[in-house]
Amino acid sequence: MADVLLQDLWFHQVEGVVIENVVSDGELVAVRARTAAERAACPTCGAWSSRVHSRYVRRLADSAVGGRPVLIELQVRRFRCGQRPCRQATFAEQVNGLTVRHSRRSTGLQKVLERLAVMLAGRAGARLSHALAAGVSRSTLLRLIRRLAEPETSTPRVLGVDDFALRKGHNYGTILIDIETRQPIDLLPDRTTSTVARWLADHPGIEVICRDRSTAYAEAGRLGAPNAIHVADRWHIWSNLAEAVEKTVVQHRTLLREPHDSATSRVTAAMENAADLDQPFPTGPRTTGRLSDRVREQHTAVHALFDEGIGLRTIARQLGLARNTVRRYANAASADELLVGRWTGRTSILDPYKPYLHQRWAEGCTVARRLFEEVREHGYPGGENVVKKYAAKLRENFPHDPPRKAPSVRNVTSWLTRHPDRLTDDQAQQLKAILARCPALDRTAHHARAFAELMNNRQGKHLDQWITSVTADDLPALHTFVTGLGQDLDAVVAGLSLRYSSGAVEGHNNKIKMLKRQMFGRANFDLLRKRVLLSARGRS
Repeated sequence: MADVLLQDLWFHQVEGVVIENVVSDGELVAVRARTAAERAACPTCGAWSSRVHSRYVRRLADSAVGGRPVLIELQVRRFRCGQRPCRQATFAEQVNGLTVRHSRRSTGLQKVLERLAVMLAGRAGARLSHALAAGVSRSTLLRLIRRLAEPETSTPRVLGVDDFALRKGHNYGTILIDIETRQPIDLLPDRTTSTVARWLADHPGIEVICRDRSTAYAEAGRLGAPNAIHVADRWHIWSNLAEAVEKTVVQHRTLLREPHDSATSRVTAAMENAADLDQPFPTGPRTTGRLSDRVREQHTAVHALFDEGIGLRTIARQLGLARNTVRRYANAASADELLVGRWTGRTSILDPYKPYLHQRWAEGCTVARRLFEEVREHGYPGGENVVKKYAAKLRENFPHDPPRKAPSVRNVTSWLTRHPDRLTDDQAQQLKAILARCPALDRTAHHARAFAELMNNRQGKHLDQWITSVTADDLPALHTFVTGLGQDLDAVVAGLSLRYSSGAVEGHNNKIKMLKRQMFGRANFDLLRKRVLLSARGRS
């Protein structure tokens, strides 16, 4: 059944081939077939011939079936060319969609391996090819990439230009992107002005060039495409502004920390608002609890019987209480006298030193051991456990928040260059306090937000007004940023006005980094160029 299915599959896929036999030994599927065409065309002159010279068997590897490799044993013929002027005396017939001259793989398997080589390159592709039962070496895959024809490209109307690292810190190349289709056009081996200008001159018709603020690319655009509009990338402009903001924050970093500890201030205010600083805990009678409820019930029962004229001995016998206890209940006008006097109004050896402990607690000293040592120096005669228990009560009633760490320069820079709606409440409060303490950062925040509105709304025509307002302010870092804008002002204005950007270029730049890591950084420029151009188009 499997053999019949395989024969039907081949019959529909390959015309001009007759399946004679399919043999499987469990590890290999061998397909024996022969060509059935009556004639073939000469590859040199194109004349058709039906004169058979000889026959031979070609063995072709094909795509696996059921996880097993397939070997095609195809009987082909050699024909004689009947055209006398043709120098080709004999030629072998080729089957369209199956064979290629001098190839030991079928056309289908060849396309699969080429696609595999473009996507995964050497080692990774070789491992996957063995898993697909069509194993080849990594060198074979690299040769397949180099033999592939370059994709056809047209001159783009909007060109994106950026550099990428061939070897970071040493060698850099240039990537060219069609911004409208987001497809790579070409890769250049360096980023020099002459190389880029020569490529631009060889591809006339470019109207817009999206680039960073590199002087080399700016000069190359003026030489190779003098009529093109230069558009500076908004991301790079904003990155340069963020660097200027960070320099300003560094200059005023001493003002980032709060002048007073907010936690200590809150504790001090709470202890000052307490009714009695020496006794921060309630000293009145208990109103709830098992002990207070029992005392109140017994006090009421004793006075009820005592008012009836019953003696203390009889009351003690009826209620099951000691006679002295009954006497105390009878002598107390209310139960509160008993509760205050005995259970909550006790004096402590620590009482004379509690004001000092409260003061030190409000100042932020919350370590019981240190408090004990300090009060002992002031004459405290008791033990450390008494101080520990009192410190625990203070910690429960007047907890100290951990001291807030001053925000870093990077955090403040991020808050200043971020949209206010994206700040948390705590970040907004901290930033507000910092701006209140530092007028220079307040002015910097104002200019940064004004530039953000100008950039987001594409109001490049108002850039001169923004530059004038910054120049009039005493902010050296922003002055340096403004000077840099003036060196490439037309491109900056176009970048803040037009819809074009270098986002697609940056995306392909990241993809190049991935391809380089995939090839362990050992790929030559020609191989990297082929993979970038072919993989972006999904071609093999």
